[in-house]
Amino acid sequence: MFGYYLDLALRSLRRSKTLATMMVMALAVGIGASMTTLTVAHLLSGDPVPGHSATLYHPQLNPTMPPRLVHEPTSAMDYRSAMDLWSAHRADRQTLVASSPVKVRVEGSGEPPLPRQVLLTTSDFFPMFDVPFRYGGPWAPTDEGPHARVVVISSTLNEQLFGGANSVGRSLRLRDSDVRIVGVMAPWRPAPRFYDIWQGRYRHGNTESFYNDPEDIYTPVATGLDIFAGQVPGVPVHFCWDMGADGKSMQTAPCAWLSLWVQLSSPAKVHNYAEFLKGYAQQQKRLGRYTSDQTRLQSLMQWLEWNRVVPGTVRMQAWMAQAFLLICLVNTVGLLLTRFLRRSGEIGVRRAMGASRRAVFTQCLVEAGLIGLLGGVGGWLLTLLGLWMVRQQPVAYADLAHLDLPMFFGTFAMSLAASLLAGVLPALRASRVPIGFQLKTL
Repeated sequence: MFGYYLDLALRSLRRSKTLATMMVMALAVGIGASMTTLTVAHLLSGDPVPGHSATLYHPQLNPTMPPRLVHEPTSAMDYRSAMDLWSAHRADRQTLVASSPVKVRVEGSGEPPLPRQVLLTTSDFFPMFDVPFRYGGPWAPTDEGPHARVVVISSTLNEQLFGGANSVGRSLRLRDSDVRIVGVMAPWRPAPRFYDIWQGRYRHGNTESFYNDPEDIYTPVATGLDIFAGQVPGVPVHFCWDMGADGKSMQTAPCAWLSLWVQLSSPAKVHNYAEFLKGYAQQQKRLGRYTSDQTRLQSLMQWLEWNRVVPGTVRMQAWMAQAFLLICLVNTVGLLLTRFLRRSGEIGVRRAMGASRRAVFTQCLVEAGLIGLLGGVGGWLLTLLGLWMVRQQPVAYADLAHLDLPMFFGTFAMSLAASLLAGVLPALRASRVPIGFQLKTL
């Protein structure tokens, strides 16, 4: 019977091409606008470390003291707290991160220094976050000391400074110090750049910065502190809870500037680490270092949700697009109602020849579904156009806008569902018109 209803639907569309075209276009425009914004939101809220995110957690403490007391755990820790937790080795892996601007150049090249971002971190950073390498690899755990002078660089910086050649073993000049390259990363861009969200938010003042390229230089925390002589540029001053923090070494300054990430492979380990975190906070409160023993241990995806990483403009556009799709659906309902009721005579003949109301209802829904599939094709093309327009915008996430396989199928699923939903009322009305009235329209 489905084939018969499909044949009737095709014949009906051919008889009134103008009305059919209007319905398909209305649906296609609504689907295109909706899927463009939903695809962008979907890509920006995706998993930045597929396969690893379920085991990654972000511990938080509340190390602040009066007069700048806050009422919830902060996104970063002071140096002593971060090092205490990192050195305890209570997780499968743990890494520290802090970002800072730096100038870099190749000694003897004659080129002026390049302003870049350096990430102070530890060797576990690379396996924890599944960072790929083109040449070499991360530094050894024994190189975490202040005088190791080792770095890993991005593929972008390697291309700029060394033309993409294997630069492992070469030297760079960071500020006034020479460092040795031990690894060159392959192209790597987690979206969002989750591991130092707090610094990105307060450095740039918006969530779009979460989708910038990652840092170009990675060096051990102790090495970075030695290079910067204990002063880490770029740390927001409002994360210091002592007005006399200026000029102090970041190793002793009362400032929250280091983030800690841990990898925990089982629920039991998550529970144990949470208890360890609480115990540490209570101990520090008893020692007088903290005024609060609040803690928080969030998974990577919980951390992203808590930080609302999807830009507000994208969320607003998605809601506006859904409202526009609703308007298109209302118009489609009206057009379908007009279309089905104009065929009352034809429907009356079918009913008089023994067709049930259910058969008429199904026939109308098949026709609405066919319109939905055609609208899906148009919506898919308009979605591709919309994403191309997003890629032309001067925003950090522009180049991420593309239609992946789930959203491709989602385009047709949404179009079909929307057309069937829009067709329910008109089909119900058409199937319930009395036979006598339908025959009178002939």
